[in-house]
Amino acid sequence: MNRISPTVKHLIIINAIIFVGTYFMGNRDFFYGLLALFQPLSSNFEYWQILTHMFMHGSFQHLLFNMFALWMFGTAVEQIFGQRKFITFYLSCGFGAVFLTFLVHIIQIYPLINALEANGYSLDVIAKITQLNILENNVFRGELLAERMQPILESFGQSLNQMSEQNFRAFFDLNVQSNGSMVGASGAIMGILVAFGMLNPNAELMLIFLPIPIKAKYFIPGIIALDLFSALTGVSIFSPSNTAYIAHIGGAVTGFLLMYFWKKNQFDKYRWN
Repeated sequence: MNRISPTVKHLIIINAIIFVGTYFMGNRDFFYGLLALFQPLSSNFEYWQILTHMFMHGSFQHLLFNMFALWMFGTAVEQIFGQRKFITFYLSCGFGAVFLTFLVHIIQIYPLINALEANGYSLDVIAKITQLNILENNVFRGELLAERMQPILESFGQSLNQMSEQNFRAFFDLNVQSNGSMVGASGAIMGILVAFGMLNPNAELMLIFLPIPIKAKYFIPGIIALDLFSALTGVSIFSPSNTAYIAHIGGAVTGFLLMYFWKKNQFDKYRWN
């Protein structure tokens, strides 16, 4: 078995240190709010989260699975790419995951914003209400939204009593969709998985619960197809229900595009059949 490559080793160490630090320094919520990735309309969004969320993980199992995949596939890819190109590829796939996540989010919330604007609510009102914290015990509460949106509406000469149930539901859905967060290296690792498959198409891989060897050129597209199915249907197959499937697809697509262009020059000898 090949020894772990330098960049992969450093990435695993950084991820482990941040996980231990955020869990055992006594203020996990503070670090999570600072470093996890929030949607741009959220009051918790900061630009650095586009990078820092890749080094945050929600649980030990989440960290363990991602770091195992990074070690298993990343070492082989780095040995071909070299350190500088590998870290460029890794971060690019992570950024690609963020881009697609934001793009899909905008597509999802646009009809809500458009409907609220058509019903007389300005973008300022919509933005302020969207940023309200209506979480209680990790559950979004409609009563909290009603209580906290009233002063905002009054400051713009409007009233909660004049709001239709349909508009209230639109505000609630917009708030919920805009205040979720994302952590983990999964998007970047999906790109690494794609690179591994394109460089080693005939390598045989197995799932723990399905001990049948499958060539990488079939196995990896199958994993991506499952992510796409879950993203479109909301049905989780092998992953937890809160998995960021869109981010997985974004990382995989970015990895494929980079490999497609790179293989035309210095990686010609690693073409797949």
